[in-house]
Amino acid sequence: MTVLMLAHDTDEVAGQVAAELRTRGTEVARLNPSAFPSRLTMGARLRDSGTWGGLISGEDGPEVELAGIRAVWQRRASPFVMDERMSSPERAFAYGEARRGFGGVLTSLACCLWVNDPVAAARAAYKPLQLAQAAEVGLAVPATLITSEPRTAYNWAKELRRPIVYKPMNGVAHADEGQVRVVFTAPVADLESLLDPAFGLTAQMLQERVPKAFEARVTVVGSEMFAVRIDAGSTAAQEDWRSDYDALSYSIIELPPDLRAKLLKLMARLGLVYGAFDLIHDTSGRWVFLEVNQGGEFGWIADETGLPIYSAIADLLEKAHDEH
Repeated sequence: MTVLMLAHDTDEVAGQVAAELRTRGTEVARLNPSAFPSRLTMGARLRDSGTWGGLISGEDGPEVELAGIRAVWQRRASPFVMDERMSSPERAFAYGEARRGFGGVLTSLACCLWVNDPVAAARAAYKPLQLAQAAEVGLAVPATLITSEPRTAYNWAKELRRPIVYKPMNGVAHADEGQVRVVFTAPVADLESLLDPAFGLTAQMLQERVPKAFEARVTVVGSEMFAVRIDAGSTAAQEDWRSDYDALSYSIIELPPDLRAKLLKLMARLGLVYGAFDLIHDTSGRWVFLEVNQGGEFGWIADETGLPIYSAIADLLEKAHDEH
């Protein structure tokens, strides 16, 4: 029986968890999906029972029996790479077939724990869904508007009578004509700027600027929870701590029991077994939910604090391996 890791070749966090599992005697196969189909092949046959059997094999890695996979840890694997000899439309078609074929077979494996389930993870990636579900389980959330209409944004901000921020809904890193642009949470100081017609080119999310005492990163692995206070030492980091890691300091904290229960309830609602929460502890003592990243990084915060998050991930994968 095998734990399958889908990770980039240089992913040191995946390597550390894989090493720990192997010391425990758990079989681990680590693959980079971007190697498919040039350096990684799949031969999958649908059985009468409705399960998939066959092999994944590669030039540089082990052969993996599909029927023997009992847990899959999906990290930040790079995209499939299609043959450059194909035309652009052909590559687009081939990419879609690879995603639905290779990914579809893995997603449908029977008796298999995913960290996280691809369908649940894709659904949880919608920030408006997260905010609505968080409010439903009783978490405090910032006042939020999503619109593509400049006048609606302007009127909402005026009526709110509190400082606001712009926040991207699709992560901070974005490809831009061969370069990577990073878009962090940013204050909206001039409300008149919301009336710019360019505001209407896409959906925009605006939120109240919650006054911060400090922020917290809460990493949830199964039923285990690791909470870290983050204090920002620069103006940039105070707006979005991801913009200036060198200015951050960390300390391990305990969350109130009722908050822990609500976070776990939200995880269950979203169908996640792993999640990295970003929270604000505001100046009035209230905990405010910002988001949960279903594939959020934890390596740096485990290294900074010594929290046993690597071991918790290994425990989760090993338990699934042993139970099946």
